Amino acid sequence: MKDLIILTGPTAVGKTNISIRLAKQLDGEIVSADSMQIYKGMDVGSAKISKEEMQGIPHHMIDIVAPDESFSVSDFKERAEEAIEDIISRGKMPIVVGGTGLYINSLIYNYDFACTDKDLQYREHLQSLAELHGKEYVHSMLKEVDSASYERLYPNDLKRVIRALEVFKVTGKTLNEYNQENQAVLYDIPYNVHYFVINMNREELYRRIDQRVDIMLDYGLVDEVIKLKEKGYTSNMQSMKGIGYKEILDYLDGKMSYDEAVYLIKKGSRNYAKRQLTWFRKEERAFWLSKEDFEDENDIIDKILFITANK
Repeated sequence: MKDLIILTGPTAVGKTNISIRLAKQLDGEIVSADSMQIYKGMDVGSAKISKEEMQGIPHHMIDIVAPDESFSVSDFKERAEEAIEDIISRGKMPIVVGGTGLYINSLIYNYDFACTDKDLQYREHLQSLAELHGKEYVHSMLKEVDSASYERLYPNDLKRVIRALEVFKVTGKTLNEYNQENQAVLYDIPYNVHYFVINMNREELYRRIDQRVDIMLDYGLVDEVIKLKEKGYTSNMQSMKGIGYKEILDYLDGKMSYDEAVYLIKKGSRNYAKRQLTWFRKEERAFWLSKEDFEDENDIIDKILFITANK
């Protein structure tokens, strides 16, 4: 069976440097599993790896769509699997690196996105209701039928709100119930998965997250958002809802001060890291590597190499 390495962890934990060094050791190529780095022109706010940082290691699934293009998990799965098979066909090791858990799961669970229950007419009806009465109105419809999704989703996340309502209408089940019942067989995939989660002390992680936001601002995050706005990209687009972009857009539109935007970016990034860790803990195949348990990154890489070679 073909080997597939997954290297993930919360934002700002230091996945990039470890992944480059690991790829050099294993003659590997990297497949990005980051839902923001797919977008062209969104470099600073997504902490996108630069050509210099790649150090000659080929990277896939970066800069593949424009910010106004829709891009689903099924799109990611299809294109990432093509990249993985191409890497394997050339005798290289595919290393999936990133923090978007749903992207990773699309590769290591045998999801069939073509068979999900749909009601396109009802979906269009809900979209019309949102345009007529507002997103909050459609969001409020969730309260009676799927309270968990109502609490978890925000009104602005209209696409997912509509999906939750659609699932309930078609199946009579909440989104959580539906997803649990439709999860595929755990190991029914063509890969021997080596799943590693890099983690670190929470206080230090939060310090690094705050520092990363400061670096993004120093490197021109505001100017990047201004350029995107000038090209016609708006807050209604999936890409511009990313942490860092939506807050700076609001700042530029006069909806909040600069300091408020920075505070919300840092807070949103820390909350995102919490959600990532909660997601990864559900993966029973994951091998956790806490940085505090190792002398340096060389020891972490040695541990990954040892586990991969002996599994």
